[in-house]
Amino acid sequence: MTSGRVIVLSAVALAVQTILLASVVAWEFGVFGPSRSPFVSDFPSFYAAGSLALQGLPELAYDETAHWFAEQAIGGEGPYVYFFYPPPFLLLCAPLALLPYWVAFGLFEAASLAAYTYVACRIAGPKWCLPALAFPAVFWCAGLGQNSFLTAALFGAATLLVDRRPIGSGALFGLLCYKPHFGLLVPIALAAGGHWRAFFATGATLCGVIGATVGLFGFEPWLRYTEALSAAARVYGSDTILLAGYVSPFGAARLAGMAAGEAMTLQLLVSLATAAIVARVWQQKTRQPLRAAVLIGGTLLSVPVALLYDLTLVSICIAWLVRDAAGYGFLPGEKWLLTIIYLLAFITLGAGWLLHDPAGVFAPAIILGVSLRRAKMLV
Repeated sequence: MTSGRVIVLSAVALAVQTILLASVVAWEFGVFGPSRSPFVSDFPSFYAAGSLALQGLPELAYDETAHWFAEQAIGGEGPYVYFFYPPPFLLLCAPLALLPYWVAFGLFEAASLAAYTYVACRIAGPKWCLPALAFPAVFWCAGLGQNSFLTAALFGAATLLVDRRPIGSGALFGLLCYKPHFGLLVPIALAAGGHWRAFFATGATLCGVIGATVGLFGFEPWLRYTEALSAAARVYGSDTILLAGYVSPFGAARLAGMAAGEAMTLQLLVSLATAAIVARVWQQKTRQPLRAAVLIGGTLLSVPVALLYDLTLVSICIAWLVRDAAGYGFLPGEKWLLTIIYLLAFITLGAGWLLHDPAGVFAPAIILGVSLRRAKMLV
């Protein structure tokens, strides 16, 4: 598994997945038969929320009926896509809603994909461009119009800067507030590692973003958002969201047949254990690539709602491990473990849907194990 072979295999995987995605898009638009609604994606939720904000009604993004009608006004009959993002995300959705729908969709995905790829290549080097693009979660994110490229880019850039430019790193960590549960372990890591400038920069950015939303939209969207969180718990605790698409311990437990309460208890235990591991690794001043991989991979294990497109974060973890291996060499079996992660990302939905096998949750678990082994904290 040399670098040359990895690049060739990545090029093949990229071509195959591009053809598959293009075929699905063509099928959605009726090229192979009767057309389906083009809104079988998540982006209508973002666009509709932005449209409501532009109309001076940002609080209605958290009203299911009003938001549903806003989605339908985009055009076509599609399934309702929930909006459970806090008001900071409206700061991005509103400008996108100024553009025609498909222009906004394409611009958002292309720009965030470029950011994700750039950050991955800054971490692992230019040769990592093809493996980063060929990672299977990339196609789920692009096809569904999701925002995981942005999340991965922010995480990757923030961990890249944390030692050299802590204030910039903290600002990037603070911007994760648009998806707040993904910032769960960030303050733990920064405090444990003594990165106080980054810690306070994260808090200052968070306060600034919240202040901007209040200044532009008022307090009402925040009140409605807090009310919507109870609905979010109901939706994610039921089978409304396809369980096969989860990559978290909570989703794995639900897929295995556990009740929502039992699955959440298991998730809490995993989250506490992962938080302790992250704190320990950062406290010991472990090498930067390993700290970054543990934090990002641990985040996926610590949040109950992580779906298959969120595995783009795992790609950033792999980039960090490749960077560390460039200086210290690969340990026996590591290359194949990282290859298995690509396969897991590819089969996650199918394995969950057909076999009730929670394959996706093993990807961040393997990342955590490889990182701890490299840090000599795991034999």
